Amino acid sequence: MLAAAGAMFMFAVMNATAKYLSTEHSVIEIAFYRNVVACLPFLLAASLFRRRKILVMETKPNLVITRAVIGSLSLILTFAAFSLMPMAETSVLLFTASLFLPVLGVLMLREQVGPYRWSAVIIGFVGIAIMANPGGAVNVAGLSVALSAALLQAIMATILRHLGSYERPETVAFYFFAVGTLLTGLAMPFVAQPFDPAELPLWLGVGLSGAAAQWLFSIALKLAPAAIVAVLNYTSLFWSMLFGWLIWNDWPLPIVFVGATVVIASNLLIVWRESRAQHPQ
Repeated sequence: MLAAAGAMFMFAVMNATAKYLSTEHSVIEIAFYRNVVACLPFLLAASLFRRRKILVMETKPNLVITRAVIGSLSLILTFAAFSLMPMAETSVLLFTASLFLPVLGVLMLREQVGPYRWSAVIIGFVGIAIMANPGGAVNVAGLSVALSAALLQAIMATILRHLGSYERPETVAFYFFAVGTLLTGLAMPFVAQPFDPAELPLWLGVGLSGAAAQWLFSIALKLAPAAIVAVLNYTSLFWSMLFGWLIWNDWPLPIVFVGATVVIASNLLIVWRESRAQHPQ
């Protein structure tokens, strides 16, 4: 549980740092440095501590690379969403990844989804409609980018559920960073800005916090039931609200709290049904 809570804090630090950097830099450039820095601990472990198995894909290399490509695109869209909208609203919209999971489970894994989970999916998207504030201004670009990032995160999570039985978590994470470095590196000649040495702590911070978040999250999934880890995901909303208030003086409107409550309630219903399905009485 501590690892899960720590992972959510580090994800919030990464996203806040990326949002801060996005005022002067492309989100692709930010994703590139995040991936480069995050690769370093894995390469050091493989070379200095002879943990070369980290670099070896066992039985599903094609799926590992596919997951890495989807994850890289999701990261760019996630950073873009945070650059377009306040921290708290973006975090709530990214929670919709859990709402996409039952649909993807049916389409990709042939899973059976009952009426409770379908109801939760519908309720969750009602919450998104409330947050979109139909009676007022709608940030169409931010909403579209955040929901696209959430969909890719859900696809990535569905692939990970299948990969978990075949590949080591650290191997999957390493190739996520390595492939992300390659893909974003191709665009660097077109998006890179002159490097300001004063920004070095921020570039290191976005990469190291991302690597720490992935590491802590893998520990949480290994040691705690998935349902508990899923519930602790929502602690990231607290950190997002705190960073948004402290750094950008953003505080969510009441309509956002209403929509967030509906979205989180629908997510908790899905977590409960998943837990009951895995441990029937």
